[in-house]
Amino acid sequence: MALLGLLEREPSHGYDLKRDYDAYFGRGKPLPFGQVYATLGRLARDGKVLVGEAEPGAGPDRKRYVITEQGVSEVEAWLHEPVAPEPHLQTVLFVKVVLALMSGRSAEGYLDRQRAAHLQRMRELTALKRTGGLVDALLADHGLFHLEADLRWLELTAARLDALAAAVRA
Repeated sequence: MALLGLLEREPSHGYDLKRDYDAYFGRGKPLPFGQVYATLGRLARDGKVLVGEAEPGAGPDRKRYVITEQGVSEVEAWLHEPVAPEPHLQTVLFVKVVLALMSGRSAEGYLDRQRAAHLQRMRELTALKRTGGLVDALLADHGLFHLEADLRWLELTAARLDALAAAVRA
């Protein structure tokens, strides 16, 4: 949907779509070229984009993709729908704590290491907020708020480890 939304701005080549996706949404996880072209192929197959003629350039021939009315309608519907609220009640953090307790291992050590990893990531995101632009700052804030919630959960869980251990070993 992100590629389709980017195409709504203007017709684009796959390379340009990847560049824009990475600039706005791909922080730390750039979109592979293969995924871009596979997605564009599916969008064309499903009638959401049209593929223009190959255009010669300095490298391989490039195709320009244009969003169709069906594609515009789908973007509009997608933007109208709220994202399912998170978090899910089944998280890897929770699973690791419970499995450690079930097996008699130290969950405290795991919680301490996880807390340190969260704090390190928070420092990285805080630095990004200071040095980046508005898009970087908003993405960093989103991540920071989620990490803060996780830290609160880690503290609460650490305070309740004895009771949780008794519950999962019963």
